[in-house]
Amino acid sequence: MLKYIVKRILMGVLTAFIVATLTFFIMNLVPGGPFLSEKAVTPQAQAAMEAKYGLDKPLFMQYLTYMGDLLHGNMGLSIKKRGFTVTDIIGNKFPVSARLGGLAVLVAVMIGVPLGSVAAYRRGKTLDNIIIVFSTAGIAIPSFLTSTLMMYFLSVKLKLLPSLGLDSPQSYIMPVIALSLYPTCYIARLMRSSMLDVIGQDYMRTARAKGVGTFKAIFKHALRNAILPVVTYLGPLLAALMTGSFIIEKIFTIPGLGHEFVSAIPSRDYPLIMGTTIFLACFIIMMNVIVDIAYAFIDPRIKLK
Repeated sequence: MLKYIVKRILMGVLTAFIVATLTFFIMNLVPGGPFLSEKAVTPQAQAAMEAKYGLDKPLFMQYLTYMGDLLHGNMGLSIKKRGFTVTDIIGNKFPVSARLGGLAVLVAVMIGVPLGSVAAYRRGKTLDNIIIVFSTAGIAIPSFLTSTLMMYFLSVKLKLLPSLGLDSPQSYIMPVIALSLYPTCYIARLMRSSMLDVIGQDYMRTARAKGVGTFKAIFKHALRNAILPVVTYLGPLLAALMTGSFIIEKIFTIPGLGHEFVSAIPSRDYPLIMGTTIFLACFIIMMNVIVDIAYAFIDPRIKLK
């Protein structure tokens, strides 16, 4: 297993390098610059600012300088948030998004897996149809609509929950629901499909023939094999939600990393764009490695080589 982990880490480093390289050159191909929106900027002042951030050098020299600094853990200074390094911004904003995304993933797993398992066991029955309708609607309804409806009824009309920020435990309820609705429904459908396949296996029929109870047969024998597709989905899902959702953070005024990432694009904050992109890529790579290793513990038949 150690050899496999080292191999995946090396592949991850190569992937991160490719992502960083592509992002750097594609980003600089987009017309415009970070100082075009500045008011009353003289050519001399613009040249001085470009020299400060190294933007006056040839593009390939900028790339070599950035990659060299990156190897030393330096992601540079933010152009628009002056006085802050990209590392500081990520360090301050990521915990906010991570708490919100982690809670959303936990809710999605705790609800989606049982729903899908029950739907598979009650296939074709009323409960199965209700779960299918719910999961289909949850996948189809966009998160901004869910957020707006909850904010209108629970915050404006009923005044039960705060609508802005994350200042109290109650303020997490609406953002977590909005973030977790889609993955909950998707996991339920994924779990139902996988569970239906597992239930038809010979060992499940043998277990039922030996008198194993329904609950034990579903949630002990079948669940371990049926949950593998869900584990595969959880890797990129966890990385995506924990690094921030721009729509949810914008609606509920949450100071997370997703808001910073998207705001950096129109303002051409090159160091912040590069830093958040590389951070997201490394996080996704790390989660995929963890998921692959988890396979071996969930299903002993899987061998890591």
